[in-house]
Amino acid sequence: MSLPLWKRNLYVCWFGAFATAAGMSQIVPFLPLYIEQLGVRNTSDIERWAGLVFGATFLVSALVSPLWGSLADKYGRKPMLLRAGLGMSLVVFSMAFVHNVYELFALRMIMGTVSGFIPASIILVATQTPKSHSGWALGMLSTGGISGSLVGPLIGGFLSQFVGMRMVFIDTSVLLFCAFLASLIFIKEKFVRSEKKMPSFHDVWNMVPNPGMFVAMFITTFMVQLANMSIEPIITVYVKILAPSSRNLEMISGIVVAAAGLASVISAPFLGKLSDRIGPRRILLCALIFIGFIFIPQAFVSSPWQLMTLRFLMGLAIAGILPSINTIVKKMAPSVITGQLFGYNQSAQFLGTLGGALLGGHMAAVFGIKYVFFSTSALLFINAAWVIVSTLLVKKGKKNHGTVSINNARIGK
Repeated sequence: MSLPLWKRNLYVCWFGAFATAAGMSQIVPFLPLYIEQLGVRNTSDIERWAGLVFGATFLVSALVSPLWGSLADKYGRKPMLLRAGLGMSLVVFSMAFVHNVYELFALRMIMGTVSGFIPASIILVATQTPKSHSGWALGMLSTGGISGSLVGPLIGGFLSQFVGMRMVFIDTSVLLFCAFLASLIFIKEKFVRSEKKMPSFHDVWNMVPNPGMFVAMFITTFMVQLANMSIEPIITVYVKILAPSSRNLEMISGIVVAAAGLASVISAPFLGKLSDRIGPRRILLCALIFIGFIFIPQAFVSSPWQLMTLRFLMGLAIAGILPSINTIVKKMAPSVITGQLFGYNQSAQFLGTLGGALLGGHMAAVFGIKYVFFSTSALLFINAAWVIVSTLLVKKGKKNHGTVSINNARIGK
């Protein structure tokens, strides 16, 4: 019995997301070491360049994501997968041969311009999957990226230690090229190219039903990514405070970071199926409130293992947030601008990644690490309240619209 087209494409996109995340997560943890190899010796200079090189990709990606989304609406989703897979492969391969940090910075900016394999996969899966299975499909797709992010640092650490940092870039390039080939050969898309002019930003918002709900979803994406990334860069520092005499600091920190990802891989398909049954908004609200509470005790733990347990519980809920947001956007978005709206959502995610990395480190340095957990928790609770209000306004609008329609029918209009 052959698989339906949407499910076959889902599995190919899952492999591509896994390969992309595994490849990219090999690079990021070791950027400071590579910058040092390129001739930057002063520690403060290395830290400053690491922040610039890391942030450049996400800033540029946030700017161009709506453009790629609109092109996906016009020319199809598969071309965007091919563009991102091949483009990233070539750029990362070039990073293995740079001579100085300026060339690396320039290539990371170009990387932001051509990247977007996982966002393109989300758009393809969201638009092809039947509404009754969209929650499960998007949840399943998210496990590909999460799994790759767990495996990538292990591969990158092994390669950088035994064959050198430049080989990490070449290996990543090969993985990205495999994602490109898989998409080229196996992805099938029935897409009718539109000859109409791409709608402007103003046109898009005029076409959107309930703009307030879309804004709430974009801000939720930003907040969740901000919350996650505000903690991850300083986990090693926090573990060192909790276990100052530990000889296995790197290994323990890796386990703590991986706990949330492992939990997300376990729970994502289940939460996706549940959202298909009870609705993605309920999953989203419950997950936001649960994570808001789980952040608070992380400020009071006395051992890395307590922190690991709480991070694992947090990961169980995080798995339901982005797939739920993507499902809501997919169900509410007009088909002609679906890609563009997903592009705006991806911009919010990239900005959250960049903002979280900057905010968490700065707040920890000024106020202390504990306050990072408190502030993140408060932001998530505020975000949950906003989603509730937006949902109530949408329901009220539908109710009023229904009342007007009935009255118009009664008076013969």
